[in-house]
Amino acid sequence: MAHAVTHFEVSGKDLDKLQSFYSELFGWKVQRAPGEMPYAMVEKEGDGIGGGIGQAPDGNGHVTFYVSTDDPQATLDKAEQLGGRTILTVTELPMVTIALFADPEGHVIGLAKGM
Repeated sequence: MAHAVTHFEVSGKDLDKLQSFYSELFGWKVQRAPGEMPYAMVEKEGDGIGGGIGQAPDGNGHVTFYVSTDDPQATLDKAEQLGGRTILTVTELPMVTIALFADPEGHVIGLAKGM
């Protein structure tokens, strides 16, 4: 696969409740992120991918998957040419560079470089 799914994210109103729910339901190993950010990392196991569980700043939960790309801006540009729209411009974080776009029907997809 040219661009593999490398990360998933589940967010909602109550981080502790979501963390407990997914940990108990699927046996996921979940670890709170250091610092003030209301986020927890889900450990990658076997052939699966790792992910995150976070508290949505606006309280509106969502599920997002992130696709690997060497050039997030070029991928955003192509998504827009195909009828999508940019939701989050290319953003460099300490360990990864991300961006978000919506497909023509409004589904939000993440892009990740370095994951």
